Amino acid sequence: MSLNTSTAPGLPPPAAHQGVMAWMRASLFSSPLNTLLTVLVAWLLLMIVPAMVEWLFIRANFDAANAQECRASGGACWAFIAEKHRLILFGIYPYDEQWRPLLASIVLVAVIACSCVRWFWKPSLLLIWVVALSAVALLMWGGVFGLTYVENDRWGGLPLTLILATFGIAFAFPLGLLLALGRRSHMPAVKALCVIYIELIRGVPLISLLFMSSVMLPLFLPEGFSIDKLLRAQIAIILFAAAYVAETVRGGLQAIPKGQYEGADSLGLSYWQQMRKIILPQALKVVIPPLVGIFISLFKDTSLVVIIGIFDLTQAAKTAVADAAWRGFSAEAYLFIAFIYFIFCFSISRYSQSLEKHLRTGYQR
Repeated sequence: MSLNTSTAPGLPPPAAHQGVMAWMRASLFSSPLNTLLTVLVAWLLLMIVPAMVEWLFIRANFDAANAQECRASGGACWAFIAEKHRLILFGIYPYDEQWRPLLASIVLVAVIACSCVRWFWKPSLLLIWVVALSAVALLMWGGVFGLTYVENDRWGGLPLTLILATFGIAFAFPLGLLLALGRRSHMPAVKALCVIYIELIRGVPLISLLFMSSVMLPLFLPEGFSIDKLLRAQIAIILFAAAYVAETVRGGLQAIPKGQYEGADSLGLSYWQQMRKIILPQALKVVIPPLVGIFISLFKDTSLVVIIGIFDLTQAAKTAVADAAWRGFSAEAYLFIAFIYFIFCFSISRYSQSLEKHLRTGYQR
């Protein structure tokens, strides 16, 4: 006599294997080593977190009139940020005209946000970008419609960081795609040029490229011809990021099964039709996580332009700290700009996760 268990109801897991206590037992106290590490981490948190909360909020001063009052409180001096936030955010842009870089930053963030919404993924999105970038250039430079002309030597702070990062990503991505395709090309000359470029750029740090663009490049230009320092830095950032994008995309192309290429050939598609309609969409899905990592790194690496005298967000914070009347509050200044970087980088990361989930790539970070 056989017992048919196919219709038997499923039993709930034992009480000892579910709930908070079970999770803690499995994750935090599963072995003597894990128990020791859990106790050490808990001890460190108990030592650090209360002191940080006290310094950041409880004893912090938000409305001090001068540095002496802030120091007397014994906590963070957020009054320094209230006093210097315009210098940190907009650099040495003319004070009375700082509404213009503020509006330009809002326009840039808005068009980036629109690009993240699938409803805007239409050919008209290119027109939106052209209009938005034209508006940003008009606001930052001025010189028309009654706006005072402001040279880009006086740009700085958050708008400049956003401009460097936005243009860097926008131009590095298509250039990286072409380099990845070129490295996998069957034409020896094209493949060799792409390999040399990628390996050369990836073999040097971004700082060296910025120095080359700022110091060495003008020496090779014809007499009387010059390229703006900001443009030189932007080109260096684009060329640097494109090499890393190329290698990431090449990895995605290698992950596509050979049958996909053969199927595209059997349909009689040309090379560019195969790449555009079949191969690249699949390859880019695979490499969304590393691509986002490159974009986040690029956004943070824009702070390196400070070494060639460009007044980005980091340099603006450094200048604010150098004020003799408010000297000694560098921790607050750098915490403020770190918070700004975190907001943008965290937003990019969260969007990439939602995009992965929507496209169902099956890859998790």
